[in-house]
Amino acid sequence: MRKLWTIMLLTALTACSGLTACSSRGGEVRPTAAVSVGDAPSAPEDVATGLAVPWGIAFLPGGDAVVTERDTARVLRVTPTGQVTELAKIEDARPDGEGGLMGVATKEDQVFLYYTAEQDNRIVRYRLTDGGLTDQQLLVQSIPKGGIHNGGRLAFGPDGFLYATTGETGDRDLAQRRDSLGGKILRMTVDGAPAPGNPFGTLVYSYGHRNVQGLAWDGSGRLYASEFGANTYDEVNRIEPGGNYGWPDVEGRGSDQSYINPILTWPTEDASPSGLAYANGSLWMAALRGRACGRSRWARTAPPAPRWPTSPTATAGSARSPPPRTASCGSAPATRTAAATPGQATTASCP
Repeated sequence: MRKLWTIMLLTALTACSGLTACSSRGGEVRPTAAVSVGDAPSAPEDVATGLAVPWGIAFLPGGDAVVTERDTARVLRVTPTGQVTELAKIEDARPDGEGGLMGVATKEDQVFLYYTAEQDNRIVRYRLTDGGLTDQQLLVQSIPKGGIHNGGRLAFGPDGFLYATTGETGDRDLAQRRDSLGGKILRMTVDGAPAPGNPFGTLVYSYGHRNVQGLAWDGSGRLYASEFGANTYDEVNRIEPGGNYGWPDVEGRGSDQSYINPILTWPTEDASPSGLAYANGSLWMAALRGRACGRSRWARTAPPAPRWPTSPTATAGSARSPPPRTASCGSAPATRTAAATPGQATTASCP
């Protein structure tokens, strides 16, 4: 069993005002002020068990969760009391390796899914009705697919636009090619068009990524992303429009001024990053190794709220663990959109 290590970033959000220190180009980025951790969440409680590689989670206005199962291509509705109902099985999905049915986002009665199809990864919109998911609309296609590094996270930002993460599928050069959708963070309207103000006039919002897994916004609307490294460092990055995050030329921090440094790195053997959330002054990161959520501490800005991490049994390796589940961490200060841990975590627990 791989071991997860709880990541603490002891820095005040006020010290990163404008993010000049935290997202500088080139050079080393260091924490600037320590703060008390405090506010430890309560012990997690199982909400639903026996799920098959749950990957993504998003919440409906009434509080129910929409959960995706990567390898079965099922879309599930999970109530706070643990009742599980199948909404749909995505027949176009082709699970294979790290690909399959991955990200999910919701907006009113619309459900957005990211999945691996026969020839590509794609983003599709559905309408949620009493009968399940209907009115399928293809929004984005031709996102590169592969046995590894498919990205797959979907989330709505505070600006109302849909963000998506994509991987470079092991073809490293795609990350630096702005004409490719691989190795990017994308930003779009609910109809799949490039969002107004995108830096290149395309779907591409940032590039130079290897395999972004988590997205979260702080109370000031600043975007953060958790990302798999290769052999040296995993990363948390502060995302800037048009930013180049260096892969494959740089892994972790570097001195090249044309690339944006991560605000936090750690050795790849310590924790493999997954879903990300921001609440109560902290970034909360699920991970693929071990049994915990990593917490990066900033300044407190929000009250505690329940969170439902998910814990699938396998993806980026061959290890297998006890049955996956969706858990509630009680008073854990994290937003409801943070969630899935697509990998080898055995239970979703918060330190």
